[in-house]
Amino acid sequence: MKTVIINCFDTYEERVDLIRDFFIDQGHAVTVIQSDFRHIKKVHRTDRKKDFIFVKSKPYYKNISVSRLLSHYNFAKDAIKLVKEIKPDLLYVIVPPNSLAKFAAQYKREHDDLKLIFDLMDLWPETMPVGKIKKFPPFNYWRVMRDSSLIFSDFVITECNLYQLVLGNVLNGLKTATVFLAKRDINVISTPILSENEMHLCYLGSINSLIDISMIKSILKSINDIKPTTLHIIGDGESKDLLVSEAEEAGAKVAYYGKIYDPQEKQNIFDRCHFGLNIMKESVCVGLTMKSIDYFQYGVPIINNIQGDTVELVNKFGIGFNILNENIEQFARTVTACDIDGLMRQRQNTREVFEELFSSKSFSSMLERVVANI
Repeated sequence: MKTVIINCFDTYEERVDLIRDFFIDQGHAVTVIQSDFRHIKKVHRTDRKKDFIFVKSKPYYKNISVSRLLSHYNFAKDAIKLVKEIKPDLLYVIVPPNSLAKFAAQYKREHDDLKLIFDLMDLWPETMPVGKIKKFPPFNYWRVMRDSSLIFSDFVITECNLYQLVLGNVLNGLKTATVFLAKRDINVISTPILSENEMHLCYLGSINSLIDISMIKSILKSINDIKPTTLHIIGDGESKDLLVSEAEEAGAKVAYYGKIYDPQEKQNIFDRCHFGLNIMKESVCVGLTMKSIDYFQYGVPIINNIQGDTVELVNKFGIGFNILNENIEQFARTVTACDIDGLMRQRQNTREVFEELFSSKSFSSMLERVVANI
């Protein structure tokens, strides 16, 4: 069986690699069609990968811009042109961009024997930090472009349960399932050394407009009022300087490492940290973040305000604390009152949650159930 996977964003590439490996293990001949433009770095990639076709795409430099929309639209058209040449039996499409859903649905209408899977990794415009205007043109047009395409699929995957709730009636009558974000196994040695007299928190990942820096500042100040607090930052982004300055203004020390790619180096930092910060703006519609999966893999419990799936995981498995409508001073007293034994239990719980729900083995099992239902 010939399978084609289409993906626009290198930020989803780890999931794409897991999908490709799954279908290869199933005996499929797999081709991945992907944009050559790196979304985070805003540069064209020059590396090549086995089974990948990288489509030359127009660059863009602002995340909300006409040039970005045109780049995605043109990529979608070019990707489907390649699909027409390959003539796959199964087409697996990562959405967004929503224009890709549109062109894939058109191709499906012309090829009844094709099996089409949509994998919704994000919801546009629902997750965009643009306030109430997301209900008006052109934002609502993007939503309709996606929603009207889903009915032509043989299966719709969402990366979290929250997305199924948000889409609601749009998914009525369709075969659907949640296949969580997942990470490949890493080979690290963890030797936690947690201070009883200080608090060490970490922030991992892109530092952008989606994170709630004012909330992070309030958390740091309240905790630092009780115990001296250090914020360890692994990552980068346009809001890095603001995060550092606000953390310092809250009274916390800041240890900034930039981007770290070596797993053991990251584990060594995380082994000093009591909790990882998983804090985003309330207006952002997301149930799970890749950041949280990273924390889980390294055994770091989280301080979390992400609704939906993540709130439920924290409550059910004891892998940190949710901060939703709680009094922040009382929250800080609760967090700082944790003893070392309790913190170590949370770390163990966190690793077990990762293995059960977010490992590559778990991912393959979930995807196998999807394919069996097509």
